[in-house]
Amino acid sequence: MIDALPTSFAALSILLLSTAGVAVLHTLAGPDHYLPFIVMGKARQWTTRRMIFWTSLCGVGHVASSVVIAVGAVALGHGLERVQVIEEFRGNLAAWAMIAFGAVYFAWGVNHALYRRKHAHDADHNHGAAGDGAQMGFKLTPWILFTIFVLGPCEPMIPLVMYPAAQGHWGEMWVVSAVFTALTIGAMLATVLFAVKGLRLLPLRRIEHYTHAMAGAVVLSAGCAIQFLGL
Repeated sequence: MIDALPTSFAALSILLLSTAGVAVLHTLAGPDHYLPFIVMGKARQWTTRRMIFWTSLCGVGHVASSVVIAVGAVALGHGLERVQVIEEFRGNLAAWAMIAFGAVYFAWGVNHALYRRKHAHDADHNHGAAGDGAQMGFKLTPWILFTIFVLGPCEPMIPLVMYPAAQGHWGEMWVVSAVFTALTIGAMLATVLFAVKGLRLLPLRRIEHYTHAMAGAVVLSAGCAIQFLGL
């Protein structure tokens, strides 16, 4: 028989403290949580408002997808082992998606840089060509990142959510989910905004033609680190 009685204040406090610690450490330890926004935001010259919006939206998608799977597993009577299999599959899919996106964007960035250098003498023609490519990137890049983050699992959160849900403490489960989401997004935003502010102080004008290529290389490296190093 499922015990639907509320957990004690002490037990809930311990659960929430564990949730807070796991959320922050998980975010900071995973470069995929912030590097894509830092490098893409710099390359695409995102405003601070745009940076905050897309970082937050991707963070919500990242956590919410795992919450849905965890709650669905509890409702269907599946244990943690079954969820871990699903999350492992999603993790591989997200890592390969990030690798593919990084590789394609890197190739486009190299071509973009070479084209601008080749046609530097024709400012008008160069501006028009570069602008078309940038507009396409502005439309597609954030949604590609969002899709990758939705696919990406949030493994450390799964046991924290399933524990109260399995006992019928749905209120506590939603509180844990809300705390984890808020702290994950907060850690992502703090890291991204701090890094972007630091980048603005660096003399990067000489390599500005290569920012797209470097952004693609960083995303590609982050995907490889996740897939092959387990970060």
